[in-house]
Amino acid sequence: MKILITGSNGLLGQKLVKLLANKEGINLLATSTGENRIKAITGFDYISLDITNKTQVEQVFNQFKPNVVINTAAMTSVDACEDKKEECWNLNVNAVKYLIEASEKHQTHLIHLSTDFIFDGENGPYKEEDKPNPLSYYGESKYEAEKLVQQAKTKWSIVRTIIVYGVVEDMSRSNIVLWAKQALEKGNPLTIVNDQFRMPTLAEDLAYACWLIAEKSATGIYHICGKDFMSVLELVNRVADFYGYDKSIISPIKSSSLNQAAKRPPKTGFVLDKAYKELEYSPCSFEEGLGIVTEQLKAQN
Repeated sequence: MKILITGSNGLLGQKLVKLLANKEGINLLATSTGENRIKAITGFDYISLDITNKTQVEQVFNQFKPNVVINTAAMTSVDACEDKKEECWNLNVNAVKYLIEASEKHQTHLIHLSTDFIFDGENGPYKEEDKPNPLSYYGESKYEAEKLVQQAKTKWSIVRTIIVYGVVEDMSRSNIVLWAKQALEKGNPLTIVNDQFRMPTLAEDLAYACWLIAEKSATGIYHICGKDFMSVLELVNRVADFYGYDKSIISPIKSSSLNQAAKRPPKTGFVLDKAYKELEYSPCSFEEGLGIVTEQLKAQN
């Protein structure tokens, strides 16, 4: 099976490379912009690819002829998307069009990553068939891409996920768990929203779910996240509890007082029944995820 990964320098991209490189029967091509940041793993090829460049996308597909493409590349900074709408649309929508066209030509199974931010958060946790209603430009761009994928004349899968956390090889990317751990370690006072509810996802679990979809040729929409539902405030408190840090420096705050450029959905979360049943997906608990993060951080030092 020839698998092409876009955005391989990102958190999910790195975990996919780690999972699939050297796997028997898989020929893996990792792509991202710039240099390959994954130095500790062999058993895969890497080329620099800008997916917003249609010609580059076509060239890579023509040369590699992938059976499966896993599109993890996206502009995910919600507030930046609000400020840089053109850049956001280019990467989150136009690039997906090019991947769809190339996938149709080569009859490639397109596995596309999406987000809980396509929902308005009024009545989460959500099932796959619930109606999207994005509140932000980021959410809008991701929903638009989903609609394009669903019209594709090739095998397609959409994987929606929520707050992905984990450790990248060169620590070039942070996420809420690492950020909270660092701040708590330093004893920096934290103000954390108490009115947004999510189900954080360990990057390894998400990568494994993407592989299960590829392996089983599963098509359609899948909700993939962690199994624990919590407020962002509870998330940070649980990080503090896990590492034994002082929780008295954490103060709750309402989302409305943050003046963020983009509106966030108050309560998302996913119903995971379909993933459990069709993929035999089995995510770890939040604390198990923190244990895995801890081991990986130790290995980096």
